[in-house]
Amino acid sequence: MAYATAHHEEHHEEHHDEHDEGIKVMGFWLFLVTDCILFGALFATYAVLVNHTAGGLTGKEFFEVPGFVSETFILLTSSFTSGLAVLSMHKGKIKPLIGWLIVTLLLGMCFVGLEIHEFQTMVHEGATISTSAFFTAFYTLVSTHGLHVSVGIIWMISITIQLKRYGITSVTKRKVTIISLYWHFLDAVWIFLYTVVYLMGVM
Repeated sequence: MAYATAHHEEHHEEHHDEHDEGIKVMGFWLFLVTDCILFGALFATYAVLVNHTAGGLTGKEFFEVPGFVSETFILLTSSFTSGLAVLSMHKGKIKPLIGWLIVTLLLGMCFVGLEIHEFQTMVHEGATISTSAFFTAFYTLVSTHGLHVSVGIIWMISITIQLKRYGITSVTKRKVTIISLYWHFLDAVWIFLYTVVYLMGVM
């Protein structure tokens, strides 16, 4: 009888944990939907203001092709390495999992560093956020994406620490899966950014 009660309680606890994890994953998807709306609004604003240059400077004079191509290559590579991290997790290999997460966040740091350098160069050359409506829209859109990448880096560091401490558990599995989805989402947003802002800007 005692065994049956204990077994029932254990089963109930597992079911409760699974339910909690499900709610957290659902919460993440809701967050992603609101983020899609946010970026959609910023892209729409940029599309409206792209020709509002106050009769002056445009992206063509400032966008450096090697710079944004490097940023794209780094972010695409980091998306691939985050996928390798998830693959290692499903195989139950903790060391490669942590290793690939560290590579991913280092690539993310390189991306943010290049973006900051790009902004500094443009500001130094006279293109600030208040130069024109075009630059206001540009800086707002690109820096919002950069801020999301920075949050992802901090989040990934936190998850890496938890993996070192607790190993691969149902909780850390869920966290790795979510950060990987978040990272792929940022990669997809960047592809739009790369095409709409940079490529069309230099053409």
